[in-house]
Amino acid sequence: MTSPGRTEHLVLPGVLSAEQAAQTVAGILAVQRPDGAIPWFTGGHLDPWDHVEAAMALDAAGEHASAAAAYRWLADNQNPDGSWYAAYVDGVPTDRGRETNFCAYIAVGVWHHYLTTGDEAFVDQMWPHLFAAVEFVLALQLPGGQIAWRRDEDGGHPGEALLTGCSSVYQALRCALAVAELREDPQPDWELATGRLAHAIRHHPERFLDKSHYSMDWYYPVLGGALRGPAAKERIEARWDEFVVPGLGVRCVLPNPWVTGGESAELALALWAMGESDRAVEILRSIQHLRAEDGMYWTGYVFEDSAVWPEEKTAWTAGALLLAVAALGGDEATTAVFDGERLPLGFTEPSDGCC
Repeated sequence: MTSPGRTEHLVLPGVLSAEQAAQTVAGILAVQRPDGAIPWFTGGHLDPWDHVEAAMALDAAGEHASAAAAYRWLADNQNPDGSWYAAYVDGVPTDRGRETNFCAYIAVGVWHHYLTTGDEAFVDQMWPHLFAAVEFVLALQLPGGQIAWRRDEDGGHPGEALLTGCSSVYQALRCALAVAELREDPQPDWELATGRLAHAIRHHPERFLDKSHYSMDWYYPVLGGALRGPAAKERIEARWDEFVVPGLGVRCVLPNPWVTGGESAELALALWAMGESDRAVEILRSIQHLRAEDGMYWTGYVFEDSAVWPEEKTAWTAGALLLAVAALGGDEATTAVFDGERLPLGFTEPSDGCC
């Protein structure tokens, strides 16, 4: 169960009581394997991004040893080039592509773990793995600043970038820079790459594949911290009515009548980061119909058919909700990672005239 003194950040009226929060945390711990891996569900596959998200939720709940075990799994399973494969089942790779946002996200997790524990020895242990992962990712940065979304098994890459993935990478690079700053180990190349990526996200939508029918492409530039202030507000308002289903949550993809817990919780985090906590709470309350008796959350709900689908209760859905509640509850580490105000920005982004 959760450590004493930590569940106060995970209590939100109409969303989670202390007992419910403890039950959800216990549900994630029950999914975690003895080697530290956190698959989507018991017997399911693991991807490195969702693995980190679940580990962050454990840290937010005070389960630091279990979170550290999840990061040790990453250290033990990193490829020589600094990457991880896109999917594993029982520790065996099932998709040998290597996705850049999956690989970068270790930086967010490591920084979050340090902020929750103050454990500098952990940072020192993880630094070689974080460094290698960032170098792998930045080797795929394209001339326009965007980062190719994947390196294929044969070593090639499509030369195409995804806005959602790059927005996540932007947050990860800023966390990596924070770790480097803590270690007094400056990384000017990373700073330049971060600025170039921010510029592409903010000013060059044409540099990314058109995935505008996915809600993640809508809110991720805000969630990842590339957009704040009026630009964030304008982006969220522009498509609110397309993606938000009142009382049910957030659609994953248009025009499908399918709301998903993970996207809803992430939108709530983005709204909180914009200073719109009331709307964030409203979104989280709207997905209580996805909560199962065991404290975990169904991945999604097809509202035209009144049917849960798929019939999976994923650790990352529960993790996303816990992190959103932790941010709204003022958990210092979670707010520091997602509000972006205390993260390094990288070098000043270039002007349109130079790229």
